[in-house]
Amino acid sequence: MPSYDFKCEKCNKKFTLNLTIREYENTKFRCPKCKSTKVKQQITPFQTVTGKKS
Repeated sequence: MPSYDFKCEKCNKKFTLNLTIREYENTKFRCPKCKSTKVKQQITPFQTVTGKKS
């Protein structure tokens, strides 16, 4: 399940949500600290793990 990083523009709290792609498309995001809807998704690096060796 993908994880998405956000930052609240009101209180500057950073938080991560683990959501399915469907949940991500249909959810209005809220800050868990101040409940504001003014949140911005952060761009973060990621790494994939596969069964093949390169």
